[in-house]
Amino acid sequence: MRGFITRLLITALGLAVASNIVSGIAVTGWKSLLVAALVLGVVNAIIRPLLIILTLPITFFTLGLFLLVVNGLSFAFAAAIVPGFHVATLGSAILGALVTSVTGWFANSFIGSSGRFERHGRIEIKGRRLDD
Repeated sequence: MRGFITRLLITALGLAVASNIVSGIAVTGWKSLLVAALVLGVVNAIIRPLLIILTLPITFFTLGLFLLVVNGLSFAFAAAIVPGFHVATLGSAILGALVTSVTGWFANSFIGSSGRFERHGRIEIKGRRLDD
């Protein structure tokens, strides 16, 4: 449960960063931000895989670049469901999905499967180990 809440907060952080960086995205309030993060997680778990399967031929012909459009469509669909979360265009949805995923990837690299902050091991220089 702790891992779920941590990942939800990380997604909300990514949405907040996207709304500050991308001009076509607006989130009104922290409640809308948390609900949008939850809905985006559900959309990415259920609807996005279906879209990927349905658009597999065009994704193949564009060498995977069409996945950016699929991610943007999932992002825009989540915005259409959640009141207080608005996306102006498909371009801003694609950029918002990209910013959210990069932010989430970076933050999740410090979080373990239990939802706790983890160290990433030791650094070795010329056979000598140094702790982080």
